[in-house]
Amino acid sequence: MDHGSPDPRLILIFSGKRKSGKDYVTDLMQRRLGPAQCCVLRLSGPLKQQYAQEHGLDLNELLSPGPYKEQYRASMINWGEIRRRSDPGFFCRLATREAWQPVWMVSDARRLSDLQWFWSKFPQQTQSVRVQCSDRTRQQRGWSFTAGVDDSESECGLDRGVEFDWIINNDTDGASLEEQLQPLLKLAVEAADSH
Repeated sequence: MDHGSPDPRLILIFSGKRKSGKDYVTDLMQRRLGPAQCCVLRLSGPLKQQYAQEHGLDLNELLSPGPYKEQYRASMINWGEIRRRSDPGFFCRLATREAWQPVWMVSDARRLSDLQWFWSKFPQQTQSVRVQCSDRTRQQRGWSFTAGVDDSESECGLDRGVEFDWIINNDTDGASLEEQLQPLLKLAVEAADSH
């Protein structure tokens, strides 16, 4: 089936700390835009799939937010870093290989190399979005500091040195979040309509 142009019209690359609400925001936007116009790509999906395959683990459990994933998180981060050092675009290529919609939202960029890959492949279409909230809000969502995870590049790699195109503050009530998302949704609708 021909879905149209293989190149997207807009790529929104989301980053933020654990429990900042990146998935919540991207899922909310996709529901508004519809799956024919917009896909959510997760760089961690191919990473977890490959890690599970190579280590004989349960992929569904690794993809869930539960304790199973947390048990393997530090080891998975280490393994992913080794893969990225040898091929910085490895997980980006895997995540995008079946995307065909005009708007792509990457829900979990964690390193400068993730952004650089999209900027180099799709310089006109790529915009960066930082989702942030207070540590208190993150704790209310189940976060607690874990050494070797929260102080690693996978959590801190985009804390400095990036000038984000958009910043979403996700501490607030739903109405304020909706208001912040309106310009992004408008941009995405315009991109999808121009496809």
